[in-house]
Amino acid sequence: MWEYTNKVRDLFLHPRNVGEIENPDAVGEVGSIICGDALKLTLKIDKETGKIIDAKFQTFGCASAIASSSALTEMVKGKTLDEALKLSNKDIADFLGGLPEEKMHCSVMGKEALEAAIADFRGETPVQEPGERVVCKCFEVTEEKLRKVIMENHLTTVEQVTNYTKAGGGCGSCIPDIEAILRDIWALKPLPVESKEPRKLTNLQKIALIQDIIERDIRPRLQADNGDIELIDVEGPKVTVALRAMCLGCPMGGITIKGIEEKLRELVSSDIVVETASK
Repeated sequence: MWEYTNKVRDLFLHPRNVGEIENPDAVGEVGSIICGDALKLTLKIDKETGKIIDAKFQTFGCASAIASSSALTEMVKGKTLDEALKLSNKDIADFLGGLPEEKMHCSVMGKEALEAAIADFRGETPVQEPGERVVCKCFEVTEEKLRKVIMENHLTTVEQVTNYTKAGGGCGSCIPDIEAILRDIWALKPLPVESKEPRKLTNLQKIALIQDIIERDIRPRLQADNGDIELIDVEGPKVTVALRAMCLGCPMGGITIKGIEEKLRELVSSDIVVETASK
């Protein structure tokens, strides 16, 4: 079961801007119901200012697809077409407080629908080479799309490519081709290195990230040994947790807390201090 942020849950259960604009100025359709995900985006555009004044969507897909599409329509309203084009699939995921890595393809689909709609409004025909090679036949993913998504998101493994495009997630016969594309791209450019600069997070983003790491990484490991953990509070750099089940009163509890602290320092902020809640 995927762990979703509160924002994802809200936009899935209470999606904004569902439907289709009557007589839209722009239409973008991407994906395929046969392949599991499809999105139709319609826009109303002020022709004098070039601003998007309304956006609606219809989608066939999972909770992440619905939430990503809803988020996209909220994000583009009031923006000019050029401003909207600057939005990345990462911006969509960040707006949602993050997406499970395995669901990042939903944010990519939103970005593609936006690009298709704006191209439609401008009368631009997507550039496509004759006989463009389809690498993943299960999900109809072309080499051009793979290269674009890999470069934009600094992907370096087949697993990441699958998470962002679904390519390789079916029969798996295209995996050698995906590996070859990765080698070709990063043979010309150095592998992306994660910035050592501390990430600038709002307090809400920080809390959401800590909660996500605990739920997806730390809690399953503790539960595997019949233990558990609960996030109690986040105040500045101080993170307060409570050990539960078999972890409660365990003589190795101090080591467990230290391991949690090191993990959060690595993934969130180097100044984090983890403490246990007072009884």
